Amino acid sequence: MKKIALTLVAVSALGLAACGGNTAANNAAADNAADAMNAATESLENAQAEVQAAASNVTDAAANVADAATDAAANATDAAGNAAK
Repeated sequence: MKKIALTLVAVSALGLAACGGNTAANNAAADNAADAMNAATESLENAQAEVQAAASNVTDAAANVADAATDAAANATDAAGNAAK
């Protein structure tokens, strides 16, 4: 939520800077807004990387479970075959 609010503040500051008035203050506001937008973008990119890593971990875990189930079924089959002898 902070990231969205930060982005809105940055956009608002840019809009205010475009209204005219004190050029130095407007430039400072635009610089601050740009910094805030860059920080928000970086945070979103980091969050995206974390989500992708989590998705990869889930995929790996699912593959491990499937492998374990296959191994358990093979072991049960072998045990049944040995018991039948």
